[in-house]
Amino acid sequence: FDNLFLYQQLRASNEATVIALADLAEFRDESTGAHIVRVKKLTNALVAELVHQGKFPGIITETFRAMIGTAAILHDVGKVATPDAILLKPGKLTPDEWVLMKQHCEYGRNAILQAEKALGGVTDASFLQYAAEIAYGHHERWDGSGYPQGLVGDAIPLSARLMAIADVYDALISRRVYKQPIPHQEAIQMMLAERGRHFDPDIVDALEKVADRFAEIAQNFRDEPEDE
Repeated sequence: FDNLFLYQQLRASNEATVIALADLAEFRDESTGAHIVRVKKLTNALVAELVHQGKFPGIITETFRAMIGTAAILHDVGKVATPDAILLKPGKLTPDEWVLMKQHCEYGRNAILQAEKALGGVTDASFLQYAAEIAYGHHERWDGSGYPQGLVGDAIPLSARLMAIADVYDALISRRVYKQPIPHQEAIQMMLAERGRHFDPDIVDALEKVADRFAEIAQNFRDEPEDE
């Protein structure tokens, strides 16, 4: 009993630390803490539907299901290294600025890999492996037009393909310094149209099935209104 309690306490402590780091990264681009909560829940909703459909049985293990939500919240941790002038720019980025912006994927992966290395053989650190995949690969596109590697199809880790959908949906429905929010149904339709281009077709099919759940998450964990 004591060992189980200590393990649970350690895992809770680890997750609290991860959330704090993710909050720091999101705060810099005017996202809110609600964003990382939504991303975690959106990712888990997609995974649950894929399991229900019997998809990816060799990849979506019990460990994957247990770790993927926590790993997802570190997707943009690399933005802590992105200059404010780029991260908070209200207008379109120049080609040179875009090159710097895209580096957040590599920065995030490297920071997570360093953390994993420092933890050594700690079993519960396995979520950092997924977090590194997500940080590096969540801007890849199914058709190969994404970055940083231009990976195509199944060459993109499943964790990153899931994150791509959760992150794009949340970006569409959220207010940012450079854009207004898009209504849920419009966001879903835009994403369904990207089946086989931006997104993995199987995960888009799962998205269509859980669209109502996405709307519920967006409503229940919406951003706090800004002070006038």
